[in-house]
This record gives sequence, C-alpha cells and structure tokens, in this order.
Amino acid sequence: MLATIPVFGHVASEDIGRKQSSLGDIRRFFPVSSSLAGFSSRYATALFQLADEHGVVDAVAKDLTSVKAMIAESDDLTRVVQSPAISRADQNKAMTAVLEKAGAHSLVVKFIGVIASNGRLFALPQIIDLFLADLAARRGEVSAEVVSAVPLDAKLEQEVKKAVASVAGSDKISLSMRVDDSLIGGLIVRIGSRMIDTSIKTKLNRLEMTMKGVG
Repeated sequence: MLATIPVFGHVASEDIGRKQSSLGDIRRFFPVSSSLAGFSSRYATALFQLADEHGVVDAVAKDLTSVKAMIAESDDLTRVVQSPAISRADQNKAMTAVLEKAGAHSLVVKFIGVIASNGRLFALPQIIDLFLADLAARRGEVSAEVVSAVPLDAKLEQEVKKAVASVAGSDKISLSMRVDDSLIGGLIVRIGSRMIDTSIKTKLNRLEMTMKGVG
C-alpha cells in the first residue's frame, strides 16, 4: 500500500439522509459502452449532478482535489491509475482501499470505483479537472493550478495568488496548489487552457535540446 496517504478535510460518514447514493444510482449514469469522445466530460457532468442533488458539491470537490494531488505525488498510485497491466478489479480494490483509509466521501469512493470497473480510471485526472472547472465556472470563478518545487510559505502563497488573479483578470479564483519536487525550482501555473512554466526543469530541458541542436 502507499507509504503516505493524506487525510481528507471532512468526515466520510457524513449523513445525507434519504439522498445517500447507492452504487446503482451511480452506475446508471455510466454504461461501459461509453464512446471515447467526450466520455470524460460526461463522467464529470454526471458526478456534479449527483453531488449537487445530494448537497455535497463542496465535499466532493475537496476530495477530488486531494485525489488529484495524491496521484501527482505518488508513483505507486499513478501506476495504479495509468497501467493497463493492472486489471479493473485490482484497480477498483486498490483505489477503494486508499480512498476509504483517507476518509473520502462515500460518493467519491463509489464514483471512482465505477470508473475503474468501466476501464476508465486512466482518465480520472482529466475528469477531476473538468469537474473543478465546471464548479468554478458555475460560481463565476477562474480555475487555476499552481505547481511548485517546494511548499510555499503563507506570504509567498498570497503573493502567488495575487499574481494569478492579475494574470486571470479576476479576483474570483478557484486555486489549487501542489508540490512537485522534480521541478527543482520555479513554478508552473495553469489558468484555464493557458500554462506559464518557469520551472528550472523545463529550462534545463530546453537547454539540453539547444545543445543537441548545436551538436
């Protein structure tokens, strides 16, 4: 099992009364025969509808943000999500174990289980991005992500947020932040479809390509 599993910011056993989702509720949205074109958008939209119906949009969004960070920061979890050599059943079992141990909301656990069972787990990061972008758009916010080589202190984080808001041209920013030590230094900022990459890793890669061209 993974060496480190972040704890989510809320209790998974939150009572949503009669609106508690069953696996059947979720499966009816996701037939295995979904075409590849646009299926990520369909999954994201269906999850949003379920979360909205049950009044747990914020809880689901928080969990999905944590799941995305977990995948990005763990080679083991990335392998589970991306490897075609791992069976759907094993993907489902592994993801369910990780999410339940982390305290994820039951709707998130069941949703990701259905994705795994349908052979679509590899698209989970994209589905999460679409869900969060849809949520930001509905709230009139601009969705943005900042990836840094090291954790940012509170002061620097505020400066980054102000800079992102300035670039986006809006004070309403839905900002997620994560760490990727492979960047060595600098930042990668994604605002909608735009990306600003000031990481040392990218600069070194460009230098290497230039040197190969010279050689």
